[in-house]
Amino acid sequence: MAERDARRVAVVIEDDDDIRNLLETVLTQGGFEVVARSNGLDGIEAVRAFSPTVTTLDVNMPGIDGFETAKRIRAFSSTYIVMLTALDEEIDTLQGLEAGADDYITKPFRPRELRARIEAMLRRPRTLGSPDDPASVAGSSALSPADDASTEPVQPGAETDGTPVASGSAVRDDAEGWIEHNGLRLNLPMHIVRVDDEEIPLTRSEFELLAALMQSGRRVRTKADLALLLRGESYVTSHFVSEADKRGIEVHMGNLRKKIGESSATPRWIETVRGVGYRLTAADD
Repeated sequence: MAERDARRVAVVIEDDDDIRNLLETVLTQGGFEVVARSNGLDGIEAVRAFSPTVTTLDVNMPGIDGFETAKRIRAFSSTYIVMLTALDEEIDTLQGLEAGADDYITKPFRPRELRARIEAMLRRPRTLGSPDDPASVAGSSALSPADDASTEPVQPGAETDGTPVASGSAVRDDAEGWIEHNGLRLNLPMHIVRVDDEEIPLTRSEFELLAALMQSGRRVRTKADLALLLRGESYVTSHFVSEADKRGIEVHMGNLRKKIGESSATPRWIETVRGVGYRLTAADD
């Protein structure tokens, strides 16, 4: 099993022969063992059989489209999903993210950019899914000091949504890796989230966002910062963050709130800082 886990496997799901062959070449040059399929159903079975680290996925395919394929894959796998499509409208990007994609690249794409984006995701090691899931990436989800900053820092006492921003954390942690805030508990090594002792299944992106907020406490995390975090890039780089990227964060946060039973009007755990981003609520007394 250890030898299998150490392999870098990629599944390519693409109905265009030329693009599929290009992706196989690009990913093989990047050190991946590549399994290629031409439709969604066969691609889903390949993900189930080979437990890839990365899956590239076309949107417009015969049979089930890429959005439905991504949803079905995400139901059982923590593989990184990169959607490749000629659809470049913002709604298409958001639909891809809602389906469970980690990144969304429009065609025609530059092979070097695709490899760079995949490598950027892999540079941020994360513990994903169950310990027996070969698609899981070994390591801790803990953020580095650089990741724990904001691209648009808000100073303590600054005017945001009417409440002064407090420095410091409202989170308690323990020796077993649990972080707790107002009855919401998150375990980084085990990739588990519990609300009042009930385990809540989250996607990779939702877990990453929640972990970032809980580690930051009352410090505001901007949408641009969080978008870069999900892409595996540091806030200190000059990578462009589009409005679609920021809207994607809003979609992920909306899904996260639904799953944990959070009310945006009277939040128990996550506050929206209007025009900026998100932070934890104050700790219960």
